[in-house]
Amino acid sequence: MKLYTKSELVEEIRKIAQRGWHRSIKNTINTRNDGAVGNTLEFLLGLDENNLPLPNTQEWELKGQREHTNSLITLKHIEPSPQAAKIVSSLLIPLYGWEHKEAGKKYPPDEKSFRSTTSATTFTKRGFRLILDRKEGKLRFVFDASKVDESDPTIKRWLESVKDRVGLGPLNPEPYWGLKDLEYHIGSKVKNCFYVIAASKIEDNHEFFKYKRLIILSDFSFDGLLKCIEEGVVLVDFDARTGHNHGTKFRIRQDHWNKLYKKVEKIDLME
Repeated sequence: MKLYTKSELVEEIRKIAQRGWHRSIKNTINTRNDGAVGNTLEFLLGLDENNLPLPNTQEWELKGQREHTNSLITLKHIEPSPQAAKIVSSLLIPLYGWEHKEAGKKYPPDEKSFRSTTSATTFTKRGFRLILDRKEGKLRFVFDASKVDESDPTIKRWLESVKDRVGLGPLNPEPYWGLKDLEYHIGSKVKNCFYVIAASKIEDNHEFFKYKRLIILSDFSFDGLLKCIEEGVVLVDFDARTGHNHGTKFRIRQDHWNKLYKKVEKIDLME
């Protein structure tokens, strides 16, 4: 594999951008695929894997996003501890899950869902929240039945079912992520990043991308990550059902890169 200097790689991406529209290598019609923008650019660059071929002491990752979207951007998949307890499949889905919208149709009648985009600034309607406990060195995922929005009849029925299944006390065991583990797993994964933004269109039932902007992110700050968690800029996204766990993701809101990286360089690929 050829090694690029950073400026050479920018020029290669610029050439691809200026060629116009490119067919997605992933099927994105009627299916969720947030990685298609980056996967397609990797293919166009002739790369086999996510790490970019730059001769640097630190690894570089490529990420992509469609423009004009408020979607959160995935930083890293990390399942909660204690991992031996299999928190998602053994605790959250069976005891705190709710009926999947496709139960009895696409999935078995007893299929349950547990999807929760959770922040440290507020409780979800179902009473879940993150708590960053710097003293204990962990990020906690907690449940408080008194914070559940019982004005919603569906959620009220769900809460009654939780009471029947496990009671309305705290989660046991309480899910958490050790801060040292987060520093290693997220810090090593996204230390430096090429982040591309693409226009999107659908033709003949397939998606096409036009790459328009590039943001070069370097010198990841773990303290910045912790502050982003505390401010609700970085969230934890559970996305699981009885038959499949799509993975627990740490995700960041759009346009907050300067809080996570010490150096942010923006490049217009169409110039």
